[in-house]
Amino acid sequence: MNALIRVSAVLTNGAYLLNVDCDHYFNSSKALREAMCFMMDPALGRKTCYVQFPQRFDGIDLHDRYANRNIVFFDINMKGLDGIQGPMYVGTGCCFNRQALYGYDPVLTEADLEPNIIVKSFCGGRKKKNKSYMDNKNRMMKRTESSAPIFNMEDIEEGIEGYDDERSMLMSQKKLEKRFGQSPIFTASTFMTQGGIPPSTNPASLLKEAIHVISCGYEDKTEWGKEIGWIYGSVTEDILTGFKMHTRGWISIYCMPSRPCFKGSAPINLSDRLNQVLRWALGSVEILFSRHCPIWYNHGGRLKFLERMAYINTIVYPITSIPLIAYCVLPAICLLTNKFIIPEISNYAGMFFILMFASIMATGILELQWSGVGIEDWWRNEQFWVIGGTSAHLFAVFQGLLKVLAGIDTNFTVTSKANDEDGDFAELYVFKWTSLLIPPTTVLVINMVGMVAGISYAINSGYQSWGPLFGKLFFSIWVILHLYPFLKGLMGKQNRTPTIVIVWSILLASIFSLLWVKIDPFISDTQKAVAMGQCGVNC
Repeated sequence: MNALIRVSAVLTNGAYLLNVDCDHYFNSSKALREAMCFMMDPALGRKTCYVQFPQRFDGIDLHDRYANRNIVFFDINMKGLDGIQGPMYVGTGCCFNRQALYGYDPVLTEADLEPNIIVKSFCGGRKKKNKSYMDNKNRMMKRTESSAPIFNMEDIEEGIEGYDDERSMLMSQKKLEKRFGQSPIFTASTFMTQGGIPPSTNPASLLKEAIHVISCGYEDKTEWGKEIGWIYGSVTEDILTGFKMHTRGWISIYCMPSRPCFKGSAPINLSDRLNQVLRWALGSVEILFSRHCPIWYNHGGRLKFLERMAYINTIVYPITSIPLIAYCVLPAICLLTNKFIIPEISNYAGMFFILMFASIMATGILELQWSGVGIEDWWRNEQFWVIGGTSAHLFAVFQGLLKVLAGIDTNFTVTSKANDEDGDFAELYVFKWTSLLIPPTTVLVINMVGMVAGISYAINSGYQSWGPLFGKLFFSIWVILHLYPFLKGLMGKQNRTPTIVIVWSILLASIFSLLWVKIDPFISDTQKAVAMGQCGVNC
């Protein structure tokens, strides 16, 4: 992507760029016009770094078993960010302002229309202007608005003479080369806010320069990937790139036309979907442990507080997999040990918890009403949050720690997408083994065994133990319901579970129940002796 920025700057130098993934396509002929309405707006255009469209997908099963549509993220979270400083960049379906990718600050007012914005960022602010400066500023503005851009270093230096103490204000050629690389033609094109190339340009010379700027070693000892273009250091470079733009003061726009502008393919089987989520989560962990972490990066800058909080939420969510695993295992432990998950609390504390959960539910209902997201889509999102949290997010945390502490890097894997060559949703039923399946499977087995143990204990203890049992079973069943799509992905079809699975489940549950009643390990030897004595007296 960074190489293509440079090549396009030399060959065409268009003011705006469109980024679409290779598995996405145009679904609306009005897509570019929708973006240009914001980019060329007199008020918003000068400070808009990109216009982000929501991702929409083809080839997803009717019930969206693995939440491939990401409806909650695209229709609630991103719309909410649009009211702060703008949505995050999600890697595709995005129209960019070329100047934002060059690391420039946004043009917020007429006073900011200086010919060389780089001078401000490197020299720490503007010097006092004099008459010669203003004359040269007006002259440079006219030149940047013309169709003929500056295409050599001497012309750049001539155009911005007139500054006070020009040796300290003017960025030297060495600094320009350190920032953009050793291409005067490309460097000159970065000053042209309206883009374009001279009509008299020799195509052969431009082609030669394009080959130069696309070469592998061009970025060595430059700021490409650090401050300019797509930022390196994470497999989720999209989040990092958008974050850097927002910290400079740019805003972004979320555009949601009634007809989706872009559509693409999504991974349809369980293993591929989990690998995709793993890559996203790993990228977030990499940013968390990097110098670009939103928790501490660029404090005092132009990033709004709520926007920073949104970015923090985006990079710390994989860590929630650790308490989530505990949450999913605790119900089974309570059933196995005959303890209750909730301790006895006072009436005041009980009212506090009731009010807290009621407020969470009310917030969720308001979000659904505001965004138009359906209950089924919301529930699928909740289910896959647990599935991904107990598998991909957990692995991402450990892989990220290994990379930071031991220097063990991870390989980028392109996610395979669905195809309909073998029939509709044929890929949905394909089982591909991966170690990501182990933690959720373990959680399922533990909860099922816990349910068998709890029911067996209640049968053995009498009717007085059935009341507490229902409370314990509720939490365990709640976990299993969240993991149900994962269970179907392991063993089931689209609308039914194979008969053999049901038969074996009933058989194994019966065997474990009988064994548990026979062994009864949670009754002490004294209690057993008392029980045997009472049995003898009764006899």
